[in-house]
Amino acid sequence: MEASLINSPSKNDLKRVRIDHIGSLVRPAKLQATFARYDRGQLGTEEFRRAQDEAIREVIAGQEAHGLPVVTDGEFRRHSFQESFSEAVSGFDTPGDRSMYYEQRQLNLNPFERAEQNFDETGPAIITRRPAIGRLKLLRNIPLEEFRFAQTVAKTPVKVTLIGPDRVAQRFKWETSQAVYKDLDDFVADVVTIERQMIKALVDAGCRYIQIDAPGYTAYVDQVSLNRMRSRGEDPERNLQRSIEADNALIEGFADVIFGIHICRGNARTIDPKTGKLVPQWHREGHYDAIAERLFAWCLRRSRGDLQRRRGRRYLRDSVGAKGLSRSDRS
Repeated sequence: MEASLINSPSKNDLKRVRIDHIGSLVRPAKLQATFARYDRGQLGTEEFRRAQDEAIREVIAGQEAHGLPVVTDGEFRRHSFQESFSEAVSGFDTPGDRSMYYEQRQLNLNPFERAEQNFDETGPAIITRRPAIGRLKLLRNIPLEEFRFAQTVAKTPVKVTLIGPDRVAQRFKWETSQAVYKDLDDFVADVVTIERQMIKALVDAGCRYIQIDAPGYTAYVDQVSLNRMRSRGEDPERNLQRSIEADNALIEGFADVIFGIHICRGNARTIDPKTGKLVPQWHREGHYDAIAERLFAWCLRRSRGDLQRRRGRRYLRDSVGAKGLSRSDRS
């Protein structure tokens, strides 16, 4: 990395960036405690916001001190990276009070095992599989709100993250929603329309680097996930093609914007009861061979994904992919 690029605030330099991180950073212990107090009703909204602002200022300053040419707010306003869409729209059938879900949800916490959860339990949309009670409507542009604050703090370009249509579709209980959406094609069309509105507002506000979070693509190499799709009457091949088409539709027509794509098998962690140490789990299993050719031949044609494609499609097959090593969320 050239020193001039590392230290340059120019958005034009984004086209040459080869150093990046996934967006979500480990939440400081102080902020974790603040989230817990807020979720329990022990902290007001204004004080909660001030604590988030303070943590974001510190994490952006830290990234810039390390010379990163692109920074994020660490996703410090979210419980989960998936809230970029789930908390932005109406239409999902979700419980009125979701504040304690993250402390009470059903997870496999065994070390060195697959980080399974009960996707059918009642919880937030996209984190769990929820049906629709009405067609989706945009209520808040959460990434835009996050960008506007981060932009006032950062001296370097700010990247924002938005969960992609594939994960949204995989966590949609379409089979009990057919009075609202006739099928997944109908549903994904609405997701794309709403996310394009969100992206346009971001671009209008000056954002020039948008990352599409698409960890669901690894479902198409994971036998457990494939079996679940088939048990619901879905065709995994059709799901994959629909998602690729949807991601391309998201970015169509946005000139001078860099789009990135985040693909991973998950990096959940848990405490080993025998040692008390933090140890790894995973979310999905399988090699990328099964999706590499199609994904990088067709998906996000003008995105940072092109970087891997220019190196050759063998890059994705032979690597661990764009795994979110710094992400603090679970599945």
